[in-house]
Amino acid sequence: MSRFEFIETSVEGGTAVIELNRPRQLNALNRKMVSEIVAAMEAFDRDDEVRVIVLTGKGHSFSAGADIDEMAEDDPIRLELLNQFADWDRLALIKKPIIGAVKGFVFGGGFELALSCDILIASAGTEFSFPEVSIGVMPGAGGTQRLTKLAGRTKALEWLWTGERIPAEAALAHGIINKIVAPEVLMEETLKFAGRIAKQPPLSIRLIKDSVNKAVDYSLHEGMQYERKNFYLLFASQDQKEGMNAFVEKRKPNYKGK
Repeated sequence: MSRFEFIETSVEGGTAVIELNRPRQLNALNRKMVSEIVAAMEAFDRDDEVRVIVLTGKGHSFSAGADIDEMAEDDPIRLELLNQFADWDRLALIKKPIIGAVKGFVFGGGFELALSCDILIASAGTEFSFPEVSIGVMPGAGGTQRLTKLAGRTKALEWLWTGERIPAEAALAHGIINKIVAPEVLMEETLKFAGRIAKQPPLSIRLIKDSVNKAVDYSLHEGMQYERKNFYLLFASQDQKEGMNAFVEKRKPNYKGK
C-alpha cells in the first residue's frame, strides 16, 4: 500500500489497522485525510489476507471533527464541484467488517466517521457530539441519518439541536456503541474482538453485514426475502461445505473465503 500523509496502516493476523495521524490537531479530518482513509479501506477490502478492518486514532482523541480552517471560506458551488461527500459515500460500500476503537473526543465529522463503522468500542471517558449547529451548519456526511436510525428521532433532535456532549455511557444506552472498556486496554480489547471475527468464514461475515444493512431500510418482508437469497448463496461456497463437514467430523474448520 502506498505511503500516506495523514494516516498509518498495518496488517497482522488477518486484521488491518488504520490509524488517524494528526494528533496535534486532535485528528481533525481534512479532505485529503478522508480520501486516504477511504483509499486504505478499499485496498484492504480487496486484500484476501485481510478479514477485518480496525479504525482508530493516534493521541488522546479519535477525531475532534472536520478541519474548519479548510472549510471556512467554502461556498455551495465550490462544494458541488469538489463533490464534498463522494469519498464518504464510498465508505458505505466496504464489504468487510469495520470496527472502530474510539477515545477522547468523537465530534462532528469524527462522529460521522465513527458511525460509518459496523462495531464501536469506546474507552471510558469518551465523549460524542455533533456541534455543527454552534457554527451555523449541520452534519452533512450522514450524521443526522445514522444517529436517528440508532437513537431514534427525539433523542437525535435533542443532541443535534443542542450540540451537547454525549458521554460514553449514554451512547451505550442508546445503541450508538457496543462496549466501553478501560482506556489502557482499548486496542487490546478491540484487536481481540477483531480476531474473533477474523476466524469466522469471510463470505458469511460479508453477507451478514450486507443483510443487516438492508434491514435498516427494507420492510420486514423485503428484508427476509433478501436474507433468504444470501442464505442460499452461501451453500455455493467451499466454506459452507468445510464448516458443516468440520462440525460433523468434530474438528476445527479451516475457512478460505471461497
